[in-house]
Amino acid sequence: MSANELLKTPLYALHLELGARMVPFAGYEMPVQYPAGIIAEHRHCRASAALFDVSHMGQVRLVGDDAARALESLVPVDVVDLPVGKQRYGFFTNASGGILDDLMIARREDDLLLVVNAACKTADLAHLNTHIGHRCRIELLADRALLALQGPKAADALARLTPGVARLSFMGGGWFELAGSQCFVTRSGYTGEDGFEISVPAADAEGLARALLQQPEVQPAGLGARDTLRLEAGLCLYGHDIDTQTTPVEAGLGWAIQKVRRAGGARAGGYPGAHVIDAQFAHGPTHKRVGLVGLERAPVREGAQLLDAHGHPAGRVTSGTLGPTANEPIAMGYLPVNHAAPGGIVHAVVRDKKLPMRVVPMPFVPHRYHRG
Repeated sequence: MSANELLKTPLYALHLELGARMVPFAGYEMPVQYPAGIIAEHRHCRASAALFDVSHMGQVRLVGDDAARALESLVPVDVVDLPVGKQRYGFFTNASGGILDDLMIARREDDLLLVVNAACKTADLAHLNTHIGHRCRIELLADRALLALQGPKAADALARLTPGVARLSFMGGGWFELAGSQCFVTRSGYTGEDGFEISVPAADAEGLARALLQQPEVQPAGLGARDTLRLEAGLCLYGHDIDTQTTPVEAGLGWAIQKVRRAGGARAGGYPGAHVIDAQFAHGPTHKRVGLVGLERAPVREGAQLLDAHGHPAGRVTSGTLGPTANEPIAMGYLPVNHAAPGGIVHAVVRDKKLPMRVVPMPFVPHRYHRG
């Protein structure tokens, strides 16, 4: 895709004004970093508050009395019992239990709001329309932007614009007026920190972003810091750590499948791949996602092969970096379950060198969500 064909978010001009380095990402021209640099942006988010443009993500509205049950036919998540003003993490699955996309699902007073990955939104819309378009109305909210304000001081900054946001707890949401615009705000994000995601009319996005950047705690951050932050938090990136070849159980995401949707539950099954996922809950998967810490300072990147103690191929790294907060090489990858216990040692092959890595629990940096 040429630069002329890349889509631009409503904040494109502001990114240029702020000196962002723009890169192609999921069909959009997006800021990877600003002049301060990725490490400074990462550390500022951990210490204060960072503003991310995530308007490339897809926002989809489902409307109708049957919308929740219809959506449950495509996801292994309890949507029917999701209270108004709350959201859940979920995923679309295929017939073999693989993950087509991961998404956020929020129940509002008169609809369900889905936030899906940018690279998947066209396929997700087709998937929804094909399978449940006859049961509910499906609308792509192309006229809305999405901002993420993340960090331990995010609530202080946002509360100056609308004090009511302080009452939200993690994974809660509601409508608020911000900088003169009606916004749907959830207390969530993908950094491991407290924070908010703000759905705002596209025409008002730049004004809101400027109002937030005027707060003393807030600085802009790009895709580079967003990636290092989510990796330290042990959070999956679709197309890297999870995809159509990995099931939620293999990915360590079984916690997102409520008991009511598992075998024996009141609304068990009924979604693609349920038999595979239920079997993995019952008997365990053959391999699983693990956290890895390098025992040498060299970073280990995505795609590196993992070898067992005998030098035999055992798995691969799906994400890796030198963690700015963890201050050591960290990675995620997949290993057979007999190699996946914390404390085990494997070797990553990097430029023909075998670098030792220890299997560790995740997250690498503790979550600091505001649970009320």
